Amino acid sequence: MAQAERKARVEWEGNLPSGRGTFSVGSGAIEDFPVTWASRVERPDGKTSPEELLAAAHASCYAMALSHTLAGRGAQIDEVTVEAVAALDDELLKITSVDLDIHGSIEGISEEEFRLVAEEAERACPISNAIRNNVAITLRTSLEV
Repeated sequence: MAQAERKARVEWEGNLPSGRGTFSVGSGAIEDFPVTWASRVERPDGKTSPEELLAAAHASCYAMALSHTLAGRGAQIDEVTVEAVAALDDELLKITSVDLDIHGSIEGISEEEFRLVAEEAERACPISNAIRNNVAITLRTSLEV
């Protein structure tokens, strides 16, 4: 049984190349955001894309998993920044990779320990777990002490 369920809705008009749509999320935090094929593979022009939303979901989910993993090791977390880049192969119509750049300002942990904790957190991240074995996930860590 699902512990938490979240909902989204899309309304789409037209074909893929020239059509357009809007999406909203059940919480009301995002309403009627425009999406188009061009905003996915050409220029965003103020619109978002499924890949950008996946990157945002992955970055936020991973940051929470990393924070939890670090706290479990007694690390003093000043700040963690995660940037995610989701790559779409528009010929294969497949998201091929998500690169996570992780920067931490954390006391009481070495660069090597941070890298190991980052890998552990990736294995604990629900979004990583949902896409692993289908999408390449890479981690790059940097630590400020």
